[in-house]
This record gives sequence, C-alpha cells and structure tokens, in this order.
Amino acid sequence: MRRAESLTPLLLLLPALAYLLVFIGYPIIGTFQLSFSNPKGWLENFKYVFLSRDFRNAFFNTILLGAVVIPIQFVLAMALALLVNKKFKGYNVLLYIIATPLALSDVTAALISYSIFAPNGYLNKILMKLNWIEYPMYFFGYMFKSREFLVIVLTEVWRATPLVFVILLAGLQSINREYLEAADVFGFSSWQKLTKITLPLLKPSIVSALLVRTLFAFQIFGVVWLLAGRDITVLAGETYYWYVFMNNRNVASTYALIIAVLTFIVGWFYIGTIRSKYLEEGVRA
Repeated sequence: MRRAESLTPLLLLLPALAYLLVFIGYPIIGTFQLSFSNPKGWLENFKYVFLSRDFRNAFFNTILLGAVVIPIQFVLAMALALLVNKKFKGYNVLLYIIATPLALSDVTAALISYSIFAPNGYLNKILMKLNWIEYPMYFFGYMFKSREFLVIVLTEVWRATPLVFVILLAGLQSINREYLEAADVFGFSSWQKLTKITLPLLKPSIVSALLVRTLFAFQIFGVVWLLAGRDITVLAGETYYWYVFMNNRNVASTYALIIAVLTFIVGWFYIGTIRSKYLEEGVRA
C-alpha cells in the first residue's frame, strides 16, 4: 500500500511529462541537431547568420520594438490597474473593456489594425469625410517603414497591455489594505503611499509582468509579419522566412536557437538581478 501511494504522484505526472517530452523536448533536440548540422562545419550556420545583414537588422528591430513597446505597456498598465483598483462605480465595465484584447490572437489584432490604417481603411475614410485630408495616407510599404513601425507599436500596445494589466491588478488586490489605512493615519499623501507602500509591495508582480512581456517581445511575429512583412524584419519572422520560403531548416533552427538563448538570458537577468529583497528572502527561507 505504501509503495502504491508513493507511486501515485509519479503516475499523475506521467501525462504531463509525456507531453513535455514529445511536444517540447523532442523539437528542442531536433532544433539543436539542425542548427549545428552543416557539411562545412558545426558552427557554419551560426557564422552565416551572425555575419548576415538580415540578422543584424532583425536583431536591432526586435530590441527596438521591445525597448519602445514594453515601457509604454508597463506605464499604461500600471495607470489602468491603479484606476480600476479604486473600484469606483462602473469599474467592472472599464475592466471588461481593458481585458477584451486578451481574447484576440496576434493575427486578429494585426488584421484589425490593417482594416483601420489601410489606404481604404476606417481612418482614411473618416479623415476624408471630415475634409481633413484630400488623399489617403499610406502606412504600409517599404517607403513608409517609420509609419509601419508606428502601427506595429500601437497594435502591440493595444493587444498585449491587458496581460501586464491583469498581473499588476492581481498584485494590487493582494496588498493588505491595513498598510494604506495606517498611511492615512500618519498623513501620507497619495504619492507617498504609491512610492513608499504600493510599489515596494508590488515588486513581485512588477517583475513577473516585465519578465513575461519581455520574453514575449523576443517572440513577436504575427503582428509584424502581417503588417510589414520583411520591410521590418524580426528574429521570429526570419525563422519563419528561412523555414517556409527558403526551405532551409538549418538556418531557421539557428534563428530559433538564438531566440531561445536570448529569452533564457533575459529570464535569468530578471529573476537573478531585478527580483525584490522580499523574493530573495523567500528563496533563502
């Protein structure tokens, strides 16, 4: 009986372990094999990728998008979370509106943005009806890369901010109200309560939100590919391009492995460097 009871947890874990091995473990092993497979040498794929201009552009665009989108999303999500956490009359409606984009995929969000910013889209139609412009404005095409970048940023902010918002709101709602009530007794201003109480207690949620969002930023693909194609290249887009259009699984696997390494480095940085003293003490305990 004791032996059966000791085996029960393992048996319950077997389906999850089998899933991880088949659908995650095996593809990872295959990716390693393909990325290091080349008749000229086991590092030739990496040399080709690192020395190519396409990789440098894709790497720069990926970093640039993350550097622009993540701070905007964090500030916006924090402001919205603080607002909704006040639980004013009708806050449930606002919560529903903010969280709606969570139900959309990146492809759906990109198609919605295209229907708005296309030459015959809603934005141009409205502006022309108001006689604010005479001819349609163009946001897509190689000649309008800066506008394409702007549309991608707006789409990502709209689509992914709710994810950061939900994490921060959950953290805010877990803060004991007694701390804020004590601050009121001692005459703390709203700014002092935010900086001295709320933000320090919210550090674990902030780290989690930034970690998740940053990791997803390195994997951005659908929005960029549908709105800009290869006008604005990103690392995940190059992986898709080399696998589907160039039919080169080795180079595609090299790009995928580079993305995996970058996400691992970023995750280690967040967890090992930026985590709060509270989390560090919890780990030591």
